[in-house]
Amino acid sequence: MATTTIKSTYSLDVETVRMLEELASRWNTSKSEVVRRAIRAAAARDESVADGPLAALRQLQDSVRSRGVDLDQWVREVRAERRAWTMSPPAHEARGE
Repeated sequence: MATTTIKSTYSLDVETVRMLEELASRWNTSKSEVVRRAIRAAAARDESVADGPLAALRQLQDSVRSRGVDLDQWVREVRAERRAWTMSPPAHEARGE
């Protein structure tokens, strides 16, 4: 299956061209293929970074669910603790410290 290609012109500094040529030689491929791989790798990295926080949250939620934690009960307990904390002074304040 043929791949459609589009010829483009870019201006690169000397150091970048040297690195491009070195990678092409090391990978035994064309400079165009090196650019394609680099662009794909950068795009994949950006996607994983952008999805990182959401993916981490989903993973945490799945982990908690898989252990059978009742999240609704946990929320009720945390809220009760917060209410209790705000309704009574901390122990050191009650002792006059």
